[in-house]
Amino acid sequence: MNIDPVLKALAAALHDEGPAVEITVSEDGTPVAVPVETPGFEDAAVVVRTSGSTGTPKATVLTVDELAASSMATAIALRGEGQWLLALPLQYVAGVQVLVRSLFAGTRPWAMDLTNGFTPEAFTAAAEELTDTIRFTSLVPTQLQRLLDSPSPQTLEVLRRFNAVLLGGAPAPAGLLDAAKEAGMKVVTTYGSAETCGGCVYDGSPLEGVRVMLDDGGRVLLGGDTVASGYLEAAEASAEAFFEEDGIRWYRTNDLGELADDGTLTVLGRADDVIITGGVKASAAFIQAELEKFDGVTAAFVAGVPSREWGQAVAAYVAVEDSSPESIADYKAHCQESLGNLAPKTVLTTDGLIMLPNGKPDRLAMIELLTEVHQGE
Repeated sequence: MNIDPVLKALAAALHDEGPAVEITVSEDGTPVAVPVETPGFEDAAVVVRTSGSTGTPKATVLTVDELAASSMATAIALRGEGQWLLALPLQYVAGVQVLVRSLFAGTRPWAMDLTNGFTPEAFTAAAEELTDTIRFTSLVPTQLQRLLDSPSPQTLEVLRRFNAVLLGGAPAPAGLLDAAKEAGMKVVTTYGSAETCGGCVYDGSPLEGVRVMLDDGGRVLLGGDTVASGYLEAAEASAEAFFEEDGIRWYRTNDLGELADDGTLTVLGRADDVIITGGVKASAAFIQAELEKFDGVTAAFVAGVPSREWGQAVAAYVAVEDSSPESIADYKAHCQESLGNLAPKTVLTTDGLIMLPNGKPDRLAMIELLTEVHQGE
């Protein structure tokens, strides 16, 4: 994949020698840097769309200073700058940041061929092209799982050569992290969004210049130099999402969290993940975590769907290794035994979750399917 034109346009934007850009992907998979007018935003360099996993994507404006702060903080956390392997779509912030960090570091990124989607073979081939002794990449949990499942010893060998593999975009199951550690990989879990220049909390700890606090309802607030300037042509949405206090710019996330005494953040799940079923409040994140502990379950997604009887019913979209009727019956029985009244009333099994191009679960698509299945039962 030729990323030179995109790198050139991005470098010009970062050096104030060209307009702000939004990176899109053409029908043939070629990345294109599109000039964007950003009225009202000084020093805008990049416009990145939010993932759209919970609604209409918003155009997030990121300035040179915000991207520079993020790049520097990342280098400090990773203890160095090096060569990056691009394995994520460029239209999303994690992909853009691979190029931005490379430009600030003065290193040449290498882009893997995503023409046929993400495969362990293509990743391995691209990783072998890296020439720097210090190397990094960013992945989402689904990609890491595919790499660890690869029978090729060569794939594990190239994974071990990375000084760090940043893992974000979705919660990583504990089993996946354990498997990566056993394989000798250096995985760093990241938390953030387009509104914070991507990941700004690494392994639960905020990066240099980043602040974390909780509001009275337990919602996670992220502040500091990496917080975006706002949304393009969306003043009302910007006012709802961003605010300033004592000279610090803050972003209101949609997540609930806990802060330990040492400041370590644990993300508990989305603020809208609370399901009120039969008058009982249930955490979708808790139920999902319990389901993912079951043998044979590789991933799960839990949501509340409209129900005449319960108000909301707990429904689960579950990726399983064995989808035979006998196994499905066993899963449902195990759910009832382990979760009691919180057990999903509707369970839809498949070989994998529905994902967006950036590797995040497509929440809206799965909720729509679960609603249809539940109403038809």
